[in-house]
Amino acid sequence: MLQDEGAPAQPRTAPEPWSEPVATALLVLADGTVLEGFGIGQTGVADGEVCFNTAMTGYQEILTDPSYAGQIVTFTFPHIGNVGTNDEDLESLDAAPASGVRGAVIASAVTKPSNWRSSSHLDGWLKARGIVGITGVDTRALTARIRDNGMQNAVIANDPSGSFDREALKARAAALAPMEGLDLVPPVTSRERSDWSETVWAVSGGYGRRTAGDGYKVVAIDYGVKRNILRLLAQAGCDVTVVPATTSAEEILALKPDGVFLSNGPGDPAATGAYAVPVIRKLLDEKVPTFGICLGHQLMGLALGGRTVKMAQGHHGANHPVKDKTTGKVEIVSMNHGFAVDPGSLPDTAVETHVSLFDGSNCGLTLTDRPAFSVQHHPEASPGPRDSHYLFDRFVTLMRAGKPEPEIADGK
Repeated sequence: MLQDEGAPAQPRTAPEPWSEPVATALLVLADGTVLEGFGIGQTGVADGEVCFNTAMTGYQEILTDPSYAGQIVTFTFPHIGNVGTNDEDLESLDAAPASGVRGAVIASAVTKPSNWRSSSHLDGWLKARGIVGITGVDTRALTARIRDNGMQNAVIANDPSGSFDREALKARAAALAPMEGLDLVPPVTSRERSDWSETVWAVSGGYGRRTAGDGYKVVAIDYGVKRNILRLLAQAGCDVTVVPATTSAEEILALKPDGVFLSNGPGDPAATGAYAVPVIRKLLDEKVPTFGICLGHQLMGLALGGRTVKMAQGHHGANHPVKDKTTGKVEIVSMNHGFAVDPGSLPDTAVETHVSLFDGSNCGLTLTDRPAFSVQHHPEASPGPRDSHYLFDRFVTLMRAGKPEPEIADGK
């Protein structure tokens, strides 16, 4: 600042002492580890199993995927929120907060959105969905910890004042029930039966619409189904009816389906299988063409008499190489599961069709005595981008083989 000549010298003020920013969010692991950061999204406390996702894109789809119910997602890619959010990239049928994740762990501070499709900032979007978030975390170190020691429960807390009872949060995290034995489907399944007609998105006009009436009748059992699965079924020429997870086999068969789809979903498949497996067994015994994805794949394995096992770190990401043993091709697929089918527990009539090239775990099966197949990965997520879309055509082919062509009278 300039000073007039002759004016008395202004006293120098002491510099402000160095101050560290106050943590406004915590991630407290069940083993007592506390990670500090800065809050984003909903204020308050949430809990769940911590996993990591390696996808570089699609964070909004991840945060609305019902398969993540009961979990806190750590994003390994640092720039989350950079393209904002919109009203089109939602995956859950239900807009309620319970239909998605319980928390989000992010490395970098969320920047102002920069994308022509953006309609809102991630912070406000997380608040609207009731998702507690934390930024400023060393997600690489957290990912390495999960990779080496397995997924563990945690509590995520966001308080702008930075006031936390750390001991209480540690006790809460340590007391959480493990994922094994948890049926998390009831909060995310449909409440009632509905028809689906929306098809895939296009730049020119957004999502399309299918007119029902002349397609294969598919009943989709909703264990936490993703919207884009239903879109691709409709795109493939199916008239889709979505039913709740607890719908009986008799109710499904009364709809006279040409095929049944078993959807993805959260939680321990063995717990959900208590009511889902008898239904699937009945449908398989009736030889209804059946296609399952993710949890649907695991439930089919259980219905065949197999077993599922808890994975140490699970598969969560959009860069997983999976080999289709029926064609010899390697597909880059999207994964989201913490349990896997034990192929050694399956009967001889169940043939392994897909296998993970990361760890050799089972990623698909087909039956030799009934018209049914399933995959562990998510073909609708399109990371390849369309490496696995053929699976929907394979389902249609299966239904076509089981449905005779209409007879045409001579001369007509």
